[in-house]
Amino acid sequence: MSWASRASELLGRALPGAQGLDEAMAIVEQLRQQLLGDGLLTVNRVEWPADAASAEVIDLQRVWSSRPEHYPVSGRKRKTLTDWTRQLLLRGEVFAGEGEDALAQAFDDNRLILSMGLRAVVNVPLLDSTGRCAATFNLLGTRETWTGQERVQIELLAAVARPWILAAPR
Repeated sequence: MSWASRASELLGRALPGAQGLDEAMAIVEQLRQQLLGDGLLTVNRVEWPADAASAEVIDLQRVWSSRPEHYPVSGRKRKTLTDWTRQLLLRGEVFAGEGEDALAQAFDDNRLILSMGLRAVVNVPLLDSTGRCAATFNLLGTRETWTGQERVQIELLAAVARPWILAAPR
């Protein structure tokens, strides 16, 4: 079966019939592997404090992971205000980090990321109906930089996964 036929099968038949977030994300992960090769895909739910407008710390709860042995679904992160949190979580803008220095600046766990052979990340904010970031779709790859086509593919994968992620029970 050709790549296009397989992608059509996954998106047109398998995904609409998925029974919940885990099954839907496993299908998205298959497509991600076909498009982008080795990497890591995680999804984090954003847990906003009661007074989100003046938040100094934002909690993230991992709800899906393609490598649960390294990044378990029960994992939590507390993020302080940084350039990364302001861009991704507060402004709802895609973040692309390329190379070891970018990963070190954005992530406390950059040593684990690098030990897995991962060198670049794209974090896509998934906005709720009010325009606030409700979750993040996080894709890391072994390349040092992303091509424009790869970034578009990642954002399309996030868009395909968004309904499943936002509808998942809390």
